[in-house]
Amino acid sequence: MADFVDSTAFNFEQGQRSRKLFAAVVLAALDDAIADDKKYGNGPDQIARWARSRDGREVLSCAGIDPNERVVKGLMEFVGKGIRTSVALSREESERRHALELDQAQAA
Repeated sequence: MADFVDSTAFNFEQGQRSRKLFAAVVLAALDDAIADDKKYGNGPDQIARWARSRDGREVLSCAGIDPNERVVKGLMEFVGKGIRTSVALSREESERRHALELDQAQAA
């Protein structure tokens, strides 16, 4: 019985690691689309094309993201904002956005 529990825990950890790896691929695809948007102006179209492709759907699924049209639109909006993923996921950016929302709420 203990062997079964150990192997199940090991398999779960392996699954979590692979999910993180595929999530990193999604973040890299977003960064590439943002770079394309700044250079050529077609970033949202590029990420939408990738997310709707067979490979894109497979990567999104493996990352634990349901590859539906709502997700594609969210990815397109994110790329349209032009904020790199490393910056968007940083604590400073989160605090800056929160402070901006508070200022807007107080101004209204």
